[in-house]
Amino acid sequence: MLDSIEHLTPAQIVEELDKYIIGQKDAKRNVAIALRNRWRRMNADESIRREIVPNNILMIGATGVGKTEIARRLAKIADAPFTKVEASKFTEVGYVGRDVESMVRDLVEQSVNMVKTRKKEEVKQKAAEVVEDIILDALIPPIQGGRATPSFSSTSEPNGMPDNDYELNERTREKFREKIRNGELEDRKIEIRVQQSAMPGMGVMGPGMDEASMMNIQEMISGMMPKKTKKRKVSIAEARKILLEEEAAKLIDMDEVKEEAIFKAENSGVIFIDEIDKVASASGKGGSGPDVSREGVQRDLLPIVEGSTVNTKYGVINTDHILFIAAGAFHVAKPSDLIPELQGRFPIRVELQSLTKEDFYQILKFPKNALTKQYEALLRAENVELSFADEALDEIANIAFEVNSEVENIGARRLHTVMSRLLNDILFDVPDKIGPNARIVVNREMVLERLSDMVKNRDLSQYIL
Repeated sequence: MLDSIEHLTPAQIVEELDKYIIGQKDAKRNVAIALRNRWRRMNADESIRREIVPNNILMIGATGVGKTEIARRLAKIADAPFTKVEASKFTEVGYVGRDVESMVRDLVEQSVNMVKTRKKEEVKQKAAEVVEDIILDALIPPIQGGRATPSFSSTSEPNGMPDNDYELNERTREKFREKIRNGELEDRKIEIRVQQSAMPGMGVMGPGMDEASMMNIQEMISGMMPKKTKKRKVSIAEARKILLEEEAAKLIDMDEVKEEAIFKAENSGVIFIDEIDKVASASGKGGSGPDVSREGVQRDLLPIVEGSTVNTKYGVINTDHILFIAAGAFHVAKPSDLIPELQGRFPIRVELQSLTKEDFYQILKFPKNALTKQYEALLRAENVELSFADEALDEIANIAFEVNSEVENIGARRLHTVMSRLLNDILFDVPDKIGPNARIVVNREMVLERLSDMVKNRDLSQYIL
């Protein structure tokens, strides 16, 4: 189940993270160890396997320094279900807000979608064959009841004997099957039957009705109702997409999907709890009003992080071995302001560094998903070649760093604002004024010219996200 990380050592995991995230070596090392420990536990002696609990991680750092991206990329490397929540969205029981168990249900939902997608891919070929027959039947319906009564037609066999209706129908079908496979009929309209969308969610009310129970009842009622279909006239290309999804879904065993998804969520799931500092009491001693509510959120989170069972519409999930990564800026509150029990459940603490001008330069130049590469790809779609001179990247990095220093520091997110301001005119002029095969080089002069108001006037209010 965790074979995707079997051959990745902690050092190799860090290398993978380096492809997308600049700096933050300490944080990367700790999450790499946590990920490798997942595989180690699954291959440990069975007598102690259940006792090995994950070392949850608390990341401390300002916004935009890479906390969420590290956690998200880690889950992607491990092919693990991942969900992000904000602690400030939860409230203690009895107040309006999200139930803390919803983050576990979200994780299971992600896991089910991942397993379902993989299993659909496995049956894709078989589903495609079924879909081809459905499309063919819509074009040339087969003759029912076996071979038809012989009838004379203009088409005849070489021996002079006339075709019967059945043989003629089959030959025509094979010709059209070939045309379908060659993509010659993609725009031809056909009429197909498709399943109607599920009915809107029905309100189920009752005393003490929690979210999981409500979802289970709604699903049960939905399952009891007959499946309705409706006719639609669509192109063959569109029909293929619609029918492929339906037929693939019919070929997979949902009970097997649910079982595998629960196992995957329990043993490789990652839950990222952001803004954990927002539910810490700055005094560290509780109090009344908002402080009571914050402590209530922490106490609601505690059993989930410690390890408990949660009911979901796919079954019961145990949270003992889910990896929890919490994060916060901790500008006002301190990690020690969290309740002691919750602190103890995040034994690994890593502090992420604020980004420097050199970091900004590297973020623009090296990651596989660098903003510069994204904009180059967008304009390549219009057959326009965009490139950035090194001196331009250096100037962009300098401006972003200065804006962060003088206004609110939002880390690497500032680069999105600066790059958008720099390139908006170009993006607007393509393709009307800047046609295909154009070549645009962003140099230092262009950066200074287009961002002069940011450099000279320091009127930065419009660039605050």
